[in-house]
Amino acid sequence: MASTSTSTPRNRWTYVVPVVAAAAGVLFGVSAGVSKGTDLRPGTTSLVGVVQDANHKVRGQQSDVQRLRNEVQSLTNENGPGSAELKGLNGRADALAPGAGLTAAKGKGVKVTLNDSSRKVSELPEGGNVDWLVVHQQDVQAVVNALWQSGATSMMLMDQRVISTSAVRCVGNTLILQGRVYSPPFTITAIGNPAVLKKGLDNNEGVKQYRDYVDLAGVGYEAHQVNATFPAYAGSLAMHHAQPKS
Repeated sequence: MASTSTSTPRNRWTYVVPVVAAAAGVLFGVSAGVSKGTDLRPGTTSLVGVVQDANHKVRGQQSDVQRLRNEVQSLTNENGPGSAELKGLNGRADALAPGAGLTAAKGKGVKVTLNDSSRKVSELPEGGNVDWLVVHQQDVQAVVNALWQSGATSMMLMDQRVISTSAVRCVGNTLILQGRVYSPPFTITAIGNPAVLKKGLDNNEGVKQYRDYVDLAGVGYEAHQVNATFPAYAGSLAMHHAQPKS
């Protein structure tokens, strides 16, 4: 980056990194706030607008996070190119990046589509209820887990790249993922050996239980081989966990 300052590269780096890191932290915090669970089913026109506005904001925040990551990398390359230690750390980071989902991915895989049923409760067998007709959180999670366990190297849920720590949450018949809201059908696409991935889906108890309702209640399930191209993961890498109250 060009500069008219008389500070040395080391001094510039000292001030720039905290600023960029702080900005990224603010973005992560805002994104987390947007994604806190509330009932986002559109009951009124105004609520639909709120959800759409929140989705738009989160998409912008994800773009900003990726831009800041790129800026940090650029500053790192500019201000420490001769550091053997930095080169070693960058080498290790580059080696780990694909497994962490931080690079784009391309390859053969499997795409799974789950959808709500179009039937009415009155059309269900005796004992049936509305829960039989919709895709639940555990159904999406079962597919995601089965694909990871079967050796998937990369994954996308809807139009977002996800990693092994990405949280999948459903409220009503909507899916909340990394601060954005989706309606069915839900798509999960994974890169990996297609035959192995399909076998993993067929053998997963949660997936098998969901598929029982394909004939019973008319919910949708499709799984087919695809050639997939994924962008790099652009969500937060921060881990949050519960702590005991003191």
